Amino acid sequence: MPRSLAPSPPPTRRAPAPVRRAVDSDRRRTSASVILRCVLEHGPVARSTVARLTGLSPASVTDYCARFAVLGLIREAPAPPRSKGVGRPHVPVDLDDSRFVVGGVHVAVPYTTVALLDLRGRVVAERRLAHSGTEPGRVLANAVDGLKALLADAPGVTPLSVGVATGGWVDRDSGTIVEHALLGWRDVAVREVIEARTGLPVHVDGHARALVNGERLFGRARGSRSVLHLFVGNVVDAAFATNDEVHHGPRSQAGAIAHLPLAGGTERCDCGRTGCLQAELSERTLCRRAREAGVVDTVNPMHVLAAATAGDPDAVRLLVERARLVGRAAALLLDVLNPDTVVVTEVGVIHREDCLGALRDEVGADRAAAVVPTSFPDSVLAVAGGSVALDEFYRDPLAPHHGPVDHVGGREAIASPGTN
Repeated sequence: MPRSLAPSPPPTRRAPAPVRRAVDSDRRRTSASVILRCVLEHGPVARSTVARLTGLSPASVTDYCARFAVLGLIREAPAPPRSKGVGRPHVPVDLDDSRFVVGGVHVAVPYTTVALLDLRGRVVAERRLAHSGTEPGRVLANAVDGLKALLADAPGVTPLSVGVATGGWVDRDSGTIVEHALLGWRDVAVREVIEARTGLPVHVDGHARALVNGERLFGRARGSRSVLHLFVGNVVDAAFATNDEVHHGPRSQAGAIAHLPLAGGTERCDCGRTGCLQAELSERTLCRRAREAGVVDTVNPMHVLAAATAGDPDAVRLLVERARLVGRAAALLLDVLNPDTVVVTEVGVIHREDCLGALRDEVGADRAAAVVPTSFPDSVLAVAGGSVALDEFYRDPLAPHHGPVDHVGGREAIASPGTN
């Protein structure tokens, strides 16, 4: 038989080994993440159900669940009663939230909140540390001491990592607070400082972005394709996530909305303009107006809320007016980004139906249902700090830099009084 004269197909070229390893690593990381998050969301859940929900093979799910069980991240739940049918019952698995915690640090203008959170994002312990000064080294050292004290009172748990959240410009990649004008901080190497004092991995991010991740993992925004979070405290900023990814932008500058002009605003801003979002909505502005109205002599917005709860009409008016302005800001961001869900962290909106109603009125009836208060009304700052660490954990639960096996001794390291 004559040999064919057709040209032979070119040889198949395999990707270089480093590229293949990177692809395999990404695939493993993604598979581990979706399986553990499925157990978080649906547990107790059978492995076969996890396979169906995630689209991964039953063998792959079984393999990853075995790894998670060895590390103490999941456990088998009590088996269901045997039926008269043939075959073994499906033994469900569930998250084991009893062994590991993450540390959460939130640096606000008047105080720092330190907390321990379990793997379900629930606050196990929390402490508020008033600032005696805002020098970064002192504030961060006090935060570490606060975490040590919480761990000393929580025997039997192992910390995996520490998450730090704050307002202002935070560069997640470098772990640096680039600028926090109200604290007077510039280029503060938070990750470096806290890692040196704890021996634990430290993750740093802005609090609005951190709370998007908290809502996405543990709150009302779970399952939403796109989420906007609007944080209104002394710092006013926002964060936006699509398809499970929070937008950071170059050097994590996304979400800086402090100087957006607000229609109807009258407050003079430090930038020289009138009606900037942060100047108008800041808790400092709310408390100053409350003092001027004779409501209460305070710098604490919770005191204004307490006065409104007690029936003070001026306190009610101030809170509702503020919520209405927050609604205008939310409407502006909705027009630009059109998210499925808008989460608002603001004291009146969190605790009062009239404030939530005023906000939704400004947004408009067709979009009002998409706007909800934070899922963490009593622990929002603690959850912000912890969510920075938990987001990193759930994205790559088998990563050695925060794996529980590598840090079984971490609790002793951070809790030791001799740690510098």
